[in-house]
Amino acid sequence: MNVLDKGQKAPGFSLPRDGGGTLSLTDFDGRPVVIFFYPKDNTTGCTKEATEFSANLEAFTAKGVAVIGISPDSAKSHDKFVAKHGLTVALGADESHEVLEAYGVWKEKSMYGRTYMGVERTTILLDRNHAIAEIWHKVKVPGHVQAVLDALDTL
Repeated sequence: MNVLDKGQKAPGFSLPRDGGGTLSLTDFDGRPVVIFFYPKDNTTGCTKEATEFSANLEAFTAKGVAVIGISPDSAKSHDKFVAKHGLTVALGADESHEVLEAYGVWKEKSMYGRTYMGVERTTILLDRNHAIAEIWHKVKVPGHVQAVLDALDTL
């Protein structure tokens, strides 16, 4: 498993996305990027996180920052998620888990005594050169989007 640290160059990627086409890190060359990794479309915590990032997208855009979400769900699942909740953030589909593994967020988890592999909710802020400026591990959704917005002042 890969472990990323502040200052390290973020791994590149190109993924299928909601609405068709692909979502690549190179699409945002020269711009800071917030990537939020989440476990599953249409679950309570993931829906809250995605809707909060969408609700605050204008604040990120005003600062020149792109916001994207990545999960192991399919692009078709993302399309339904976007339509159901009116999401405005771009969503990448990493069904192979390659990007999730490259970013170190595909981890062994446990629930009710059962262990399984899944996404550890994580947000990564990249500077305009796509070096890692900040990492939030094991994200708790309430107040998180505001914390990310506050961190933009350090870029």
